[in-house]
Amino acid sequence: MLQLKNVSKSYRTTDIETLAVADATFSIGKGEFVAIMGPSGCGKSTLLNILGLLDSPSHGSYRFLDKDVTNASDSELTALRRESIGFIFQGFNLIDDLNVAENVEVALIYRKVSAPVRRRMVNQVIERVGLAHRARHFPTQLSGGQQQRVAIARALAGEPMLILADEPTGNLDSSSGATVLELLSAAAKAGTSVVMVTHSLAHAAVASRTLNMLDGKLVSETQLGV
Repeated sequence: MLQLKNVSKSYRTTDIETLAVADATFSIGKGEFVAIMGPSGCGKSTLLNILGLLDSPSHGSYRFLDKDVTNASDSELTALRRESIGFIFQGFNLIDDLNVAENVEVALIYRKVSAPVRRRMVNQVIERVGLAHRARHFPTQLSGGQQQRVAIARALAGEPMLILADEPTGNLDSSSGATVLELLSAAAKAGTSVVMVTHSLAHAAVASRTLNMLDGKLVSETQLGV
């Protein structure tokens, strides 16, 4: 699915250079659920941005879907993100003026899927996350847990090969958080690779593997299960 080899990412200002990710080497297979843990500022989000083709390594190489994307053009990266990656954010990032179905449909519009196919795919994925009865509701009419399920539906709608989730349970109560984890686990079992950044040991335990970061470095790895 993906492989990083000796990947580093640094940011330079006039007076200082900051190393956000240092010499990261690992791979993630199809349908694997991986959690990334570490203290705030350790480089987790930067690493997630690299995996999501939102940022490029300063050094090292990144292969995604058997393609070396280290030096790919912006148009190539945009096409790969659109076709193959779904993003889930802690803050949901829903559009308040669009209802549930329309928020999910946005991801498919960008992929230029025809309207009849979009409607079918949206209905299927909303049903999958248990929100068919809320399809015409707006984000402000939903609980935090329901909004996050809409965000997951949006990420799943395009049938991505990879889902990247940045603290997807951070703003949720324990019950809603458990539901989100169940949906991510189900996506992995269906063959989608899932990478989740989390501060919670209990939530990381749902993944099959945990990568632990400190000061930009991967310092340990824990195999949790299948």
